Amino acid sequence: TSMVVISKKGGSGAEGFLYVKNAKADPHKIIITLSNLFTTPLATGSPFSWKDYTPIAMMALDEFVFWVNSATPYTTPVQYLADVRKEPGKFKMGGTGSKQEDQIITAAIEQRTGVKFTYIPYHGGGTVAVQLVGKHIDSSVNNPIEAVAHWRGGKLRPLCVFDAQRMPYNDKMTADMSWHDIPTCKESGLDVHYLMLRGIFMAGGVTQDQVDYYLNVLRKVRETPEWATLMNKGAFNQTSIEGKEYRDWVAAAEQEHVKLMKAAGFLHK
Repeated sequence: TSMVVISKKGGSGAEGFLYVKNAKADPHKIIITLSNLFTTPLATGSPFSWKDYTPIAMMALDEFVFWVNSATPYTTPVQYLADVRKEPGKFKMGGTGSKQEDQIITAAIEQRTGVKFTYIPYHGGGTVAVQLVGKHIDSSVNNPIEAVAHWRGGKLRPLCVFDAQRMPYNDKMTADMSWHDIPTCKESGLDVHYLMLRGIFMAGGVTQDQVDYYLNVLRKVRETPEWATLMNKGAFNQTSIEGKEYRDWVAAAEQEHVKLMKAAGFLHK
């Protein structure tokens, strides 16, 4: 299967989503969705919903890790948040974009613990990691792949992962730690859980035969050594689901985002 990748960057993914929404019944277009499938229409009022598309498969879930600069004394989220609590607004949390995953996690931490950060948005996770290395911000909730080089280089320290269980990757990334050695935030005293969708959708109005074709392609992709390498490199949560189970997951995830974003005051007025 050969594909042409079209990057439509506008409006936190809105341009791409609207392009595929308007391609109803066209089996030659698929879209890779992140949690912006929910966050973008909720935050901006952009006229699309996951129900405009045909869910094909969840390929994986992105992990989020709570990072600080390794020059700081903090080794647990509880230690760090105790200092954040003492001086509301003084500590800067850096993240990718506004009213998207990183800021939603930050708001969830604030709601759960009563602390107050100043949130600083940047264009991408790589920039966020560099800002944390340079001490321009105090913490981040970056994905593993965005911060791993700086962790290996001894510049950043992971406090916990926002998943229900530890990451299953045991290869040492530093002299003494693997991804698996990072505790979950919940077991570390911070009961916040968040994962980001890496899913495939088609346009609405396609046939079951067309859906089955892509399901078959994606199953083959997941069996390749290149896929295994990508999953390892990015320390992804390798949950993959399809069919009704996937549709149910998407519906539940949308409700969870409504709840989180409403509590944070992020919903479009």
